[in-house]
Amino acid sequence: MSANCLKLNADKTELLWARSRHGPGMSGSAGPSLWLRTETIVASDQVCVLNVSMTSNLFLDKHVAYVCATYFYWLHQLRQVRRSLDAESAAMLVHTFVTSHVDYCNTTLAVASKSIKDKLQRVMNAGACIVSDTQKYDRGLTSLLHDELHWLDVPERVQYKMCAMVH
Repeated sequence: MSANCLKLNADKTELLWARSRHGPGMSGSAGPSLWLRTETIVASDQVCVLNVSMTSNLFLDKHVAYVCATYFYWLHQLRQVRRSLDAESAAMLVHTFVTSHVDYCNTTLAVASKSIKDKLQRVMNAGACIVSDTQKYDRGLTSLLHDELHWLDVPERVQYKMCAMVH
């Protein structure tokens, strides 16, 4: 690195020691350390890459929990001002604050469990309720999502994005 005039920023450098939860554990808390000249980088249990948090066993449950909490907050704020918005403006705001962020780096969810994808689907369903000005348990939410808003479910969104990237 010094030959190319590059310098390591130890404050922004993270090391993830990936391991299976079924495999043998490490004697330390997170794994081995990495020594680069004068800097020592200690492995951590969780790192953030492109604003996607991954744990040492490569699960995305903390990332999805953060995403859901953040966007349920934004949906709550939009619910407060929904009466003063028309349907088109509400749809644009929900897309701006919620669906575009649910789609961000969602290809990492390709092998995620159904329970992880269901949490994100609940965020999408809540966004659809705000756009259509309906309640949580009103009938016809799936037809509203597919027929009127033209939104795919979360597993279908992930599959669509994977296919588009491969194509």
